[in-house]
Amino acid sequence: MDFDTISVRGKSKPDPTTGAIIPPIYQTATYVLEEIGVDKGFDYTRSSNPTRQELEKHLAALEGGSHAIAFSSGMASADSCMKLLSQGDHVVCCDDVYGGTARLFNKLMTNYGVEFTYVDSQVAANVEEAIRPETKMVWIETPTNPLLKVTDLEAVGEIANRNNLLYVVDTTFATPVFLRPLEYGADLVLHSTTKYLSGHNQIIGGVIVTDRNDLYDQLKYIQKSVGAVPSPFDCWLVVMGLKTLHLRMQRHWENAEKIAAYLEQHPKVSKVVYPGLESHPMHHVAKDQMKGYSGMISFELEGGLEAGKKLMNSVELCLLAESLGSVETMITHPATMTHAEVPREERLARGFEDGLVRLSVGIEDADDLITDLEKAFEMV
Repeated sequence: MDFDTISVRGKSKPDPTTGAIIPPIYQTATYVLEEIGVDKGFDYTRSSNPTRQELEKHLAALEGGSHAIAFSSGMASADSCMKLLSQGDHVVCCDDVYGGTARLFNKLMTNYGVEFTYVDSQVAANVEEAIRPETKMVWIETPTNPLLKVTDLEAVGEIANRNNLLYVVDTTFATPVFLRPLEYGADLVLHSTTKYLSGHNQIIGGVIVTDRNDLYDQLKYIQKSVGAVPSPFDCWLVVMGLKTLHLRMQRHWENAEKIAAYLEQHPKVSKVVYPGLESHPMHHVAKDQMKGYSGMISFELEGGLEAGKKLMNSVELCLLAESLGSVETMITHPATMTHAEVPREERLARGFEDGLVRLSVGIEDADDLITDLEKAFEMV
């Protein structure tokens, strides 16, 4: 089936009992056994739930994978990947990752003896140079949060495969509409379903997708053991969001391209980062491996931090808020919000300036959003 059809229909069929087109919400904690040792496929919702199973099948189909494991947050997904490692293991990671991921790696996993080396993965050779005998995993975000760096997934995948390393790719910003990392050799694909996949600022969730049966078995055991599972209702809301994912992502992309072009020519803007712009240093890679450039833009103002603050405090239609990927446009100051725990020296070293502004472009009318930004620029 075509991707758009999978997005709408997933793997679901009308309910055999009632004929209901929309899958039901199985809001239950436990299930009656037929007899000792015999159940109907479910025994306890922490282990499995029909609504969660519906979501997992849908997400696996969208990524072109065999298995999906849903979690209670994107960070629970990331943490579960970390539980595949042991004391003394080493991870090569792209140098621009979500602040929560950086906190997990640097503040928690290092306490358990896991070491991390951060490299600019836009140059694939940097990944290979960082590999050590104890390296077990390569972790890539693409596009990254918030600098929107783009990694050549095939090139890094060849390196990971050649060195027998677990290859994890977080494509929350791209979604399977625009990028499917399993096609480029990824072992595990990670998403925060909070963002574009659900798309309506309603739930917190995460998912891991894989084609490998061994990794699925391990992660399913981790999911059950730690109990980081989403509620049936949250799973149902994500399923509802997936039905319009392909349509929403097209509008996010169209709006972002228009706004990025507007920002790039604005006299008060010193820098615009968007994979769809030819000025992006990895535009050629994004053009080759992505089917669209999504809805995330980062930019800096001529006046630096103070100018950025004035802009963000002056917008009205753009919402000053954490998170991204919703139908509503949201504007964020990463240095004090999403990446507040990343040391300033570390941020500056990788080109992450204090005044960086991140814009998650929604699906409103693009001209209305530009008008809102223009009015805010007048206050800067």
